[in-house]
Amino acid sequence: MPSPAPDATLLALYRTMARIRAFEDAAEVASRGGLAAWGPQTDQAADGVPAQVRGPLHLSTGQEAVPAGVCAHLKSDDPITSTHRGHGHTLAKGADLTRMMMELFGKAGGFCGGRGGSMHIADFSVGMLGANGVVAASIPIAVGAAHAVRLQGRNAIATAFFGDGAINRGPFAESLNWAAAYRLPLLFVCEDNQWSATTRTDTLSAGEGAAARARAYGIEAVEVDGNDVEAVHARAGELIARVRAEARPALLHARTYRFKGHVSVDPAAYRDPAELARALERDPLTLARRRLAELGIAQSSVAAIDDEARAEVKAALTAAAAAPWPSVTAAFEEIQTTGAGQWL
Repeated sequence: MPSPAPDATLLALYRTMARIRAFEDAAEVASRGGLAAWGPQTDQAADGVPAQVRGPLHLSTGQEAVPAGVCAHLKSDDPITSTHRGHGHTLAKGADLTRMMMELFGKAGGFCGGRGGSMHIADFSVGMLGANGVVAASIPIAVGAAHAVRLQGRNAIATAFFGDGAINRGPFAESLNWAAAYRLPLLFVCEDNQWSATTRTDTLSAGEGAAARARAYGIEAVEVDGNDVEAVHARAGELIARVRAEARPALLHARTYRFKGHVSVDPAAYRDPAELARALERDPLTLARRRLAELGIAQSSVAAIDDEARAEVKAALTAAAAAPWPSVTAAFEEIQTTGAGQWL
């Protein structure tokens, strides 16, 4: 089959990014106690408790180009693992947006029945093995998935998304070693947003970063502008093709920026406003819009994608607000049993 035209590819990537941005913007508002900016306040449950997100969220606003560019090359049976900042990865992998919103709201229709919330969303039907609230903990899970793929002889690859803060934790080094020693079909994706919670990562990281550490283990590593979705898509496509064909690991180091604070209610006062202003000038959606204009795509067509994304998210908010809460008995379902029957 012929390759899609550059404008068709970029439009598809932009659509993914627009959906992620719309979801994150809405989730941020919901986590701050209201949905007014997204439509009528129709979020009263039967018991009178407002159906909104309980507690802050870890948003991926500004990092949309990385999951969009990488996941465009993955199949539904290619497993991925994510981080505490995993909404974008989950959406880009194909998970249902409405069920995601329900999970954030703690509703029964969520992927984990409302038990997991933002940091534990998983959808095995699209290969999303789960977000993870522990920094670096998802990386060895992806290694295990890649090893399973190798033992099963499947033509699939695993992908581990993680942040720059994770490279200073033991599981990263252990995972690099295991993947290299056993030649596993695994793509490591370092989503380098330059901040480890409230601390600049470069102030506590020795050496030259994720790519250099991967090369020390004999793993091919490529660095890319993580705000340029076309560049991410191109470099990820090359690496994924080699990982799939040769069954060996590789690493993509994507340098991007986290527009929001560590969590949705964090004003990030520790950050230099000038730094944020410079980062906003390279918003991945803005860069993609400019490129689409260069390719001759009408601004109205791009605006229509934005409108569709916001409408989809608004519908998801309405559905999540109206969805039922989990039953009391659900607290005793899908848990480990000791065999003594005390949960029955």
